Amino acid sequence: MLRAMTTAASGMKAQQTNIDTISNNLANVNTTGYKKSHAEFQDLLYESVVPVGRADGDAAPTRVEIGHGVKMVATNKNFSQGLIKQTSNPLDLMVEGDGFFQIRLPDGTIGYTRDGNFKMDAERNLVTSSGYLLEPPIQIPVDATDVSIARDGTVSVLLAGDTATVNDVGKLELARFPNSGGLMARGGNVFLESAASGQPQLGEPGLDGLGEIASGFLEMSNVETV
Repeated sequence: MLRAMTTAASGMKAQQTNIDTISNNLANVNTTGYKKSHAEFQDLLYESVVPVGRADGDAAPTRVEIGHGVKMVATNKNFSQGLIKQTSNPLDLMVEGDGFFQIRLPDGTIGYTRDGNFKMDAERNLVTSSGYLLEPPIQIPVDATDVSIARDGTVSVLLAGDTATVNDVGKLELARFPNSGGLMARGGNVFLESAASGQPQLGEPGLDGLGEIASGFLEMSNVETV
């Protein structure tokens, strides 16, 4: 009876974790760049009550085994492309394909995100909605009258008094990983490198397997409610 209770309890605990994971996905259905998670489970150890080929010579063709329940072994992120939302804001950026934007966190650590909802701070640097600087940093001149971002990540502006000359002020750089599923979720749409993810491979958008930049669009959550 005690074993039956502990086995059943392991199932309830596992299903509670599964429900928590699903609930978090649903709560972030409208979060820009959010990647859904799914829980993975394994059965626990088995006790062999009647083994095949018993010592008494009665070679039973099958064994009798009793399992001890279930446990959660992982919550994996699904990095498939989310829904596309057109905003027409040139600072709203989306990665079409593989790759992450790089941002600098307050402690100097480099974080990685698919959330391309960028803005300008007081110094006119491109930052995330949380105020994290884009890496490498890009600063928009004070007298810029128009900003455009090409599919290869080149950031160009037109300056007041000279609207005929296009001025390049920086270029985006994307990162990709050997195992994106190994990234650590920090919260705030930010991921961190880990031993499981491998080291980032940096490059120009559109080259070496990296996706291209779509300006005026945002990648929304990849959670499906139906």
